[in-house]
Amino acid sequence: MLVALGLALGFLSACNQYQPPAETAEPEASTTPNLPGPNLIALSDSNVAALLTPYLQQYPADEVIIRTRHGNMRVRLYDDTPVHKANFLLLARRGVFDETVFNRVVKGFAIQGGRGENRTVRIARYRLPPEFQAQRFHKRGALGMARYDDDENPDRRSSSTDFYFVQGEKLTPDQSRQMAGRSLTPEQVRTYASVGGVPALDGKYTVFGEVVEGLDVIDKIAAEPVDPYKWPLKDVPIKIEVVEK
Repeated sequence: MLVALGLALGFLSACNQYQPPAETAEPEASTTPNLPGPNLIALSDSNVAALLTPYLQQYPADEVIIRTRHGNMRVRLYDDTPVHKANFLLLARRGVFDETVFNRVVKGFAIQGGRGENRTVRIARYRLPPEFQAQRFHKRGALGMARYDDDENPDRRSSSTDFYFVQGEKLTPDQSRQMAGRSLTPEQVRTYASVGGVPALDGKYTVFGEVVEGLDVIDKIAAEPVDPYKWPLKDVPIKIEVVEK
C-alpha cells in the first residue's frame, strides 16, 4: 500500500506540469468584460486573494452540482477556505470547468479533474495560497486542490484549476495513524475507519469542500479503465453548476 501511495502522491503533485496552452499564452482582451468578478487573465499569485475575497462577499454561494456521465455530485464548499471557495465559484460561473474532464484516476485513491485539451476560456496561470484547516481532512468525498511538489513549490500553493475528490479506503486506527505519520483526532480516526480516506494528504493539500450527495459517482469514475498516464480511456466530461443563493 505504501508504494502505491507514494506513486499516488505524485499524481497530485505533478498537476501543473501540463498546463493547457491557453494558460501559457500572452494575455489578451477579456472576451467576457461584462461578467461580474475579476478578469481571469489579470489574476496572479500576488493579487488573487485580494481580488477573490470581495468577489465571494458580493457573490456568495455554498454549493455546486458537478454533472458527469456517471451521475451528479452535490458539493458543499467550506467557508473557512475562502480563497479556494471563491476561485472555484468564479471559474465554475465562467464555464472554465465545463471544457474539462477527469484526467487522472487512481482507483482506491482519488479522481482528479479540471484539465481540458481544448479550453477556449482564457485564464492566466496563477496559484492559490494554502488554506490548511485541521478540521478539514482527506476523508472519502473530500474536495481538494492539487499542486506542484514541495521542491518546486515550498509555499504549497494550490493549482487554480486542478481539483480532486478523495476515494481512499477504510483504514484501521493503526493504519490511519501510520499513513498520517502524526497523531489524529478521535473524530479523524473514526471517520477513516467508518468512511475511509487518505490521511497521508492531510496538511499537504488544501481541502475546501466535500460531496454531500452522489458519493457513488466517485467510485464509478474511479473504476474507469485508464491509460498508462492514468487518463480514462473514455473521457469523463465535467459540467459544474453553481447553486445560487
